[in-house]
Amino acid sequence: MSSKRGVIVVGSANMDLVVTVERIPNPGETLKATGVANYPGGKGLNQAVAVARSGADCSMIGALGSDENAVILRGVMKDAGIDDSQVRSEDGVSGLALITVAANAENTVLVASGANAAVTAMGEGDLAKLASGKVVLAQLELPIGAVTEAARASREFGSEFILNAAPAMKLPEDLIGHLDFLIVNEHEACVIAELDDLREASEVLAARVPNLIVTLGSAGSVYYRNGEQVAEIEALKVSAVDTTGAGDTYCGAFAAALAEGQEVRQAIRFATAAAALSVQKEGAVPSIPLRDEVDALLAGS
Repeated sequence: MSSKRGVIVVGSANMDLVVTVERIPNPGETLKATGVANYPGGKGLNQAVAVARSGADCSMIGALGSDENAVILRGVMKDAGIDDSQVRSEDGVSGLALITVAANAENTVLVASGANAAVTAMGEGDLAKLASGKVVLAQLELPIGAVTEAARASREFGSEFILNAAPAMKLPEDLIGHLDFLIVNEHEACVIAELDDLREASEVLAARVPNLIVTLGSAGSVYYRNGEQVAEIEALKVSAVDTTGAGDTYCGAFAAALAEGQEVRQAIRFATAAAALSVQKEGAVPSIPLRDEVDALLAGS
């Protein structure tokens, strides 16, 4: 029997400075904020917390700075039960995200990489950690070379590799060639495929990876396997308060479900429920639900 278990998250950790406004300002416009708060975040940390709260063993590969935010962010990992032994410490500042959240729950995000930029390659300890995981989950807030190396190593070690291609960018062929799952939203699908039409972009991407999931917000998600659309999963109807981190919750919950052996469509439904719960609270990490909450929502839906 395989000794592989749990999920390894290769990703960023940031402190989120969240400003709430009535609406997203136009270029050159100044608006008064209605509130401001600091929350732990970063796509990698958000997804790792979602993995852990979904009930899977979780380890993280990444970097923090030498500032006060690093202490807070590492504390979040410890509290969630995340193995942070491969989260390195770098001189300087930790990652920082500047987030604007409007009254309709839409948001804009600016990210300053900080210590995350130092993760340019996988070290010996990182590779050993990757070899132990059943599922590896990564995003694109770390340098692309490190993500590509992690994907290549995961294929060599027989781990399933999931890429949430956010922030969106053109993906190198070497990275695409080592993906088991690609998860993107509507905007990301079009950027990566370099096409304006979502359906066409999705079909192009689906032809390049074994499994593609395109998330559509309140419209649910679409699943493609081996180039063919095989399922549409409806979103659960909820009243959104803050959509920040919803995609990360989805990805982490999906990876956890996949690691415990759920079938892909079942794992997508689990991820959909987790994301639906997350948009009903403010903040990225604070809004990520526990496994019992997700199971209860699914049981009642």
